Amino acid sequence: MNVEEEVQRLRQEIKRLGEVQEDGSYKVTFGTLFNDDECANIFEALVGTLRAAKRRKVLTYEGELLLQGVHDNVEITLSPASAAAET
Repeated sequence: MNVEEEVQRLRQEIKRLGEVQEDGSYKVTFGTLFNDDECANIFEALVGTLRAAKRRKVLTYEGELLLQGVHDNVEITLSPASAAAET
């Protein structure tokens, strides 16, 4: 899977696991993503895929590098435009 495909899959997983917000965005915590069995099977490097999506302005989160345990409660927000994009 190339980076664009992984970012697309990440959008799908955030929509599956996250909660839709009033503005059409989706929010999920890093811990929820990291500890999900399906995500673990899809993404070899979840943190790298998150960083790539952040650079492409698909999603936002505080900080640069997310680590299991330490950042489990960090909210990841999928932008409304990205959430509305074809999946």
